[in-house]
Amino acid sequence: MSALTAETAADAEARLRVDLAAAYRLVALFGWDDLVFTHISARIPGPEHHFLINPYGWMFEEITAGSLVKVGLDGQAIGPNTAMVNPAGFTIHSAIHEAREDAGCVIHLHTVAGTAVASQEEGLLPLNQTAMLLNGRVAYHDFEGVALDHDERPRLVADLGERDVMILRNHGTLTVGRTVAQAFTQMYFLERACAMQVAAQGGTVRLPADPVQAVVEQQSQGLGFVADLLVWPALLRKLDRANPGYAA
Repeated sequence: MSALTAETAADAEARLRVDLAAAYRLVALFGWDDLVFTHISARIPGPEHHFLINPYGWMFEEITAGSLVKVGLDGQAIGPNTAMVNPAGFTIHSAIHEAREDAGCVIHLHTVAGTAVASQEEGLLPLNQTAMLLNGRVAYHDFEGVALDHDERPRLVADLGERDVMILRNHGTLTVGRTVAQAFTQMYFLERACAMQVAAQGGTVRLPADPVQAVVEQQSQGLGFVADLLVWPALLRKLDRANPGYAA
């Protein structure tokens, strides 16, 4: 590897660390965290499929770029930071990062609204514009217990397929993005849609006509562009005001 290539790789990892640390703190800021549980990972560019994940036992509001742990697909820490990582987090995230070249970031949460919808037979319903933006993107995976068994990984990957949003039945929510920005923005829409669904179920719900749903699904195709160029910079400015220091 040339010195220039090595420097470029190091710079890419440094930028990724900052974005991932920001995502952890934004999850806490939005009230989506679950003590020290759940996890967000980001794959480091390169053929090794190394990825970054949080040190187990840290609150999400505490995460910094430097605290993130780099791990390989064998579960071993790479580099000087050998902090413990969540075993269930490794099971879920290693499976997706290994199988999907486009899985730059994976977010998994246990929010009240997300888990409520994950516990409903029909899953996410296209009740409103927010939910319809996810039409055609949502996969489902049946609950098999706490994700400690590596034998579950091929089933998880098969259920996810090429989609970038997953409802883990009786468990929680998951999104995949090429960038941290895209995975976070997808999760924002998923969590909002779940909260809206739970709120709407207090009365008689009304589903939009199928042609309208198809229109909104088509209109959602530019979401990645919006996430990277508009949403993420605004979120970082918000975080800089509310909880700076994540880049350390």
